[in-house]
Amino acid sequence: MSNLPKKSSKKSKLSEASTPQHTPMMQQFLRLKADHPNELLFYRMGDFYELFFDDAKTASKLLDVTLTARGKSGGDPIPMCGVPYHAAENYLAKLVRLGVSVAICEQIGDPATSKGPVERKVMRVVTPGTVSDEALLDEYRDNWLMAICGHDDVYGVSCLDMGSGRFFVFEITGEESLIAEVERLRPAEILAQDTTSIPSSITLRPGYRARAEWEFDIDTGVRLLTRHFETKDLDGFGCADLTVGLGAAGCLFGYAKETQRTELGHISSIQVENPDDSVTLDAATRRNLEIDINLTGGEDNTLYSVLNTSSTAMGARLLRRWLNTPLRDQQILEDRQSVITALLDNYRYHTLQQSLKHVGDLERILGRIALRSARPRDLSRLLSSIALCPDIQSALATGETPKLRSICTSIGQFPELVELLNKALIENPPVVIREGGVIAEGYDEELDELRNISTNAGEFLVKLETQERERTGLSTLKVGYNRVHGYFIEISKSQAEKAPVDYIRRQTLKNAERFITPELKEFEDKALSARSRSLTREKALYDELIETLNEHLLPLQTSAAAIAELDVLNTMADRADQLDFVRPSFTNTPGINIKQGRHPVVEQVLDDPFIPNDLSLDEQQRMLIITGPNMGGKSTYMRQAAITVLLAQVGSFVPAKSCEMGLVDRIFTRIGSSDDLAGGRSTFMVEMTETANILNNATENSLVLMDEIGRGTSTYDGLSLAWACVEHLAQHLKAFTLFATHYFEITALPDTLPTVKNVHLDATEHNDNIVFLHNIQPGPASKSFGLQVAKLAGIPADVLTNAKQQLATLEAGAQAQTETTRPSSTASRNTPPQSPQPDLFAAPIPSKADKQLTQTNPDELTPKQALELIYQLKALL
Repeated sequence: MSNLPKKSSKKSKLSEASTPQHTPMMQQFLRLKADHPNELLFYRMGDFYELFFDDAKTASKLLDVTLTARGKSGGDPIPMCGVPYHAAENYLAKLVRLGVSVAICEQIGDPATSKGPVERKVMRVVTPGTVSDEALLDEYRDNWLMAICGHDDVYGVSCLDMGSGRFFVFEITGEESLIAEVERLRPAEILAQDTTSIPSSITLRPGYRARAEWEFDIDTGVRLLTRHFETKDLDGFGCADLTVGLGAAGCLFGYAKETQRTELGHISSIQVENPDDSVTLDAATRRNLEIDINLTGGEDNTLYSVLNTSSTAMGARLLRRWLNTPLRDQQILEDRQSVITALLDNYRYHTLQQSLKHVGDLERILGRIALRSARPRDLSRLLSSIALCPDIQSALATGETPKLRSICTSIGQFPELVELLNKALIENPPVVIREGGVIAEGYDEELDELRNISTNAGEFLVKLETQERERTGLSTLKVGYNRVHGYFIEISKSQAEKAPVDYIRRQTLKNAERFITPELKEFEDKALSARSRSLTREKALYDELIETLNEHLLPLQTSAAAIAELDVLNTMADRADQLDFVRPSFTNTPGINIKQGRHPVVEQVLDDPFIPNDLSLDEQQRMLIITGPNMGGKSTYMRQAAITVLLAQVGSFVPAKSCEMGLVDRIFTRIGSSDDLAGGRSTFMVEMTETANILNNATENSLVLMDEIGRGTSTYDGLSLAWACVEHLAQHLKAFTLFATHYFEITALPDTLPTVKNVHLDATEHNDNIVFLHNIQPGPASKSFGLQVAKLAGIPADVLTNAKQQLATLEAGAQAQTETTRPSSTASRNTPPQSPQPDLFAAPIPSKADKQLTQTNPDELTPKQALELIYQLKALL
């Protein structure tokens, strides 16, 4: 469904709002709600945001707040619930996490002068993909708003991070590629063209919104973007030739403008992402490698959790982006490696950490400054951060590499802004500007005077009273104040007649007279309005600061991006030193040669030392068939190979003694088993879908990991599928492949496929127990050790005893069958050997007795022939 309000429903709501059955307050609410049918409307009433009707019912469930009622509508009570305005952020954060959008309606009229309801207006719309408030965001994760537009299996995708202003667009082909990009970016909110076919795995995500087709109009999108960037066309951004991509970008930008209701000055360009510049990782591969999300949906024990010692939040977010987008550009990767090497020299990375850890989240601070929503503490953190730029530059002054010098140059110095903010802000400003106390004393004379009037009123009155007593000689004279009459000079009845001529009578009491003087009246006017005027003046000065900072937005953003990149490279240097990583080298020859490789995540959680293993894949050895016991380390060995390649193509050092490799274009994994209940797919169907994706898209420069193909179906089916997959990968795709299996029949394939080799994970038995050696050895495994692993898992002893007896029987039968069906020539090895395990779903082979019965017509038999047939059948049986 489209998120746009339908004209008919809007008209009916407006007509309903104008009927006499509603109070003026409810009529105002319904008029505002009609413009925001798809958002919860937070309607400001005093110290609360109230919600009514269906909004109240929804919010009470989602926020666990009490549902009450207010007045009646059509004779029925109006459902209502509310949240305190000062605690609204906590409730907004919860709604945003649930993918719910909220329209914030504020009072903009003056209650003292308003006739009827105070005028209200929706000041902003908070949606999961457009939030910029610090309290509503995960500081270590990008918050993407994504738009998707499709035509003829080509999808245009545009993404915006409102907090930083990062804005890009690209086009891809096929649903699998779209799913992979959504998995890579994990957007908080998705806007999809309602006429585009979108996979259910995307439409079921929180924050998914179907939008009308006209919002993706390309011409409208181009006009929006060129107007914002103040350019004639989009040629300079390299995206003019994109079609569906610009449709997506236009919809996204229009939605951002609509929700923010202000200029988006921090969005200074639109970048074109080329999928061919990065290593393709499909959704299954990202899950299986647990790059930054583990298989249970958390972040513990992921590659990101091991590597992330970033000093800044923006560095942590960039590290996550790099890990999810490994590159194919060797020059960029070697530039990053050279910086890491330089930072490792004399432990320079440690010195930089001390400076970087005091840098605030400049990207998001600058985003809020551009959106005019920055808070005082944002400016305070900005000040402390840019004040560190000279120190950071000084630490990089001896940059030995072009990349390090480029980063140093990009980090600007802002002495004028540092001086301005130092002068303008108090040392520890409050959270919000609303209550004042942000601008430092001495920054503005008018503000200082207003503050003095407000804070020194008592001293002024005492001084005035003393002065007037001396001037008039009236001993009963005193200066006072009350809320009704304001400031006054009070004189007793007996002395009132002696009041000076410049005293103006204000009030007569039983025993006294009250007067006002021009001087006191002037002070009253100042004093009574000083507080509000002081706050108004302070807010104006604060807004001037924001505008001044916006004039320097682009160089500040450039510096923030450079500091974030430096932080990531510095983190990689720290990890290389602390975790004993080595610099990989790239070759122009395809292949992967890793000496003593390790799995960086498993290594961190093990109590015992991790056992490293070698891996060699080249033109002569493109596939390894890996056998060995469950829990023997096959999956770890395969994953560590993929993670090492991924880290190398991020530009990081890798967990090995040495690594030499050619660049890969794609990494595929088919590991583990899971079903897709929402999509109606069984475990085996998921397995086959992922396998099909690999077989249809892998190339000779891809790295493929496949584990236990075919185990989800009958033995003959599974073995045949696994056999055919190995042959296709080895003979046709020629991809670099690690293929783990328990089908020992497949270990015969290296006899006929010269680029396929057998290896196995070692294990041994001791006192009927299994000991895993986790060591890769050449050749196939000699034993499965399945019963020993079952014993470790706690299978009852009587079940294990029965299983051993069955195993002995099956092995004896297999041996006999092997001897009778042994191939007489090598040509017969191109088909899978017979398996001793029966196929539960195969049709039974007819016996001789079956055949004879089938060929016999009982109606043609004499009694004697029938009796003879019975004896023959008995003999056959």
